[in-house]
Amino acid sequence: MAGGSCGCGTNHAAAPAADLSPEAADALQGASCHGGQERLLQADGAGKSQVLKDLTEDYPLGPHDAPQGMCPAFGSLRVGLRMRRTATVLSGSACCVYGLTFTSHFYGARRTVGYVPFNSETLVTGQLFEDIKQAMEDLADPEKYDTIVMTNLCIPTASGVPLDLLPDEINGVRIIGIDVPGFGVPTHAEAKDVLAGALLRYARKEAEHGPVARPESLVEDRPTVTLLGELFPADPMVIDGMLKPMGVTVGTVVPPREWRELYQALDCDVVGAVHPFYVRAVREFQKAGRPVIGSAPVGVDGSAAWLQAVGEKTGTAKKFVDAAVDAATGACRGAYAATPIDGRIVVSGYEGSELLVARVLVEAGAEVPYVGTALPRSQWSDPDREWLEAHGCHVQYRARLEDDKAAYRDVNPDLVLGTTPTVQSAKEDGVPGLYFTNLISARPIFGPAGAGGLSQVIGGAIDGRARLNRMKSFFAGVGEGHAAGYGHGGVPERHLSAAERNAKARGGKTVTGADAGTEKAQKARPDAAKKTAKKAKADGDVSDFDDATEQEEVTA
Repeated sequence: MAGGSCGCGTNHAAAPAADLSPEAADALQGASCHGGQERLLQADGAGKSQVLKDLTEDYPLGPHDAPQGMCPAFGSLRVGLRMRRTATVLSGSACCVYGLTFTSHFYGARRTVGYVPFNSETLVTGQLFEDIKQAMEDLADPEKYDTIVMTNLCIPTASGVPLDLLPDEINGVRIIGIDVPGFGVPTHAEAKDVLAGALLRYARKEAEHGPVARPESLVEDRPTVTLLGELFPADPMVIDGMLKPMGVTVGTVVPPREWRELYQALDCDVVGAVHPFYVRAVREFQKAGRPVIGSAPVGVDGSAAWLQAVGEKTGTAKKFVDAAVDAATGACRGAYAATPIDGRIVVSGYEGSELLVARVLVEAGAEVPYVGTALPRSQWSDPDREWLEAHGCHVQYRARLEDDKAAYRDVNPDLVLGTTPTVQSAKEDGVPGLYFTNLISARPIFGPAGAGGLSQVIGGAIDGRARLNRMKSFFAGVGEGHAAGYGHGGVPERHLSAAERNAKARGGKTVTGADAGTEKAQKARPDAAKKTAKKAKADGDVSDFDDATEQEEVTA
């Protein structure tokens, strides 16, 4: 494939679309979600300036300029793959599509992911859009699908492939086009909102224009709450039980599992933004005239405040609200008393539920001095932030890996809950760690189920500290990084980076082995760049000179 990026940090040439200005075309060269972000954002000439502006406004970037977790598009892909009678199609670099497909199947998807490939020619001529349109026409079988979700990844987005020009439907099958570039959507959690918002927008307009298909489990005899967030399967049932004394019920959850659930979601009396980062989804609910409340029914304080907010929005009589609050808070206190948590815990992650989990831990008896979340601050999570800060916790929004590692090293916790690299680093330092996504966020955290649901796994992990320290002592002195396992002798040469291999091939200096990472290595890199530049000028290869010089400067 000519052009594209695998997102691994290596830059590849991205072919410009036919209507790009020369400046914008140049900006796309060497661009990817992990490198050359500023160049991608300069692609306004590709006709995507409004798309990029909207992404920036809805999902403000943090201190780092590239995703530190998995490819953001995995979030929207995951939502689409979980919907019945829905086809999902990607257009992007082959390596990106392969990685996303692999990850989706690793997490249990059992459906085919469609792929519309491209090369330099189809981007330049605009043929890629025609290929995408043809793919939609070929897939649009109403016997199989209600909806097709077409997603542009980094290069098609930056190249200006206009998914908004696709038909709204083909053969009665809805066509939903979204752009999810790694340089514009900071986390996979926010990518879920990109698709959820697009789905709700389409469904809202359908409902405004006339009758729609009746949802299978539509509730009409009492007020309903739509829960906004990708929840553990038992969570809606737990929350529904908490609402029962009020005569209120959970209607459905967004992101949905089938299209008709979107109508049911929009038909609710109140929306609970349990996960606070669904900016576009909230906007669609508000356009439909639905009130939105933040936070969630977590622990004693959180459950009481959330139930009272629901009662206020639904106009429920105070005596019924009080009955629901008393039942929920009493059950939570009992669960905490039966399964207390004792220890200092640092929490971090990129799922959006980090603040909620921290609240549960604090009420269970744990000390939580730091919570880091890759998501931005939101009015819907402000109640959680204020509660945590009042209990001595520092909340870091758009937290970087560096922030999370510095936090746990600063407070010396008994346990670290975090992303894979954070947990790996903690364990290397002899501190127990649990991967937040698979081991914590996949457990119930609401109401009494959440109050007692984390104790066993947390307690077991904290008890493992002595074992980790024995392992650390046993393996002391065996080397680190590229020298891990080699002790003090026979250390192999460090693998060269792409920039270093390039410099070596052009006659520049590279430093490996024992000298790697030393002052000598740092001094060698500028020398390599100068030598490469000199050779390129002598050969008259100005293009190679520019690329090589820039690569060496970035590496240095």
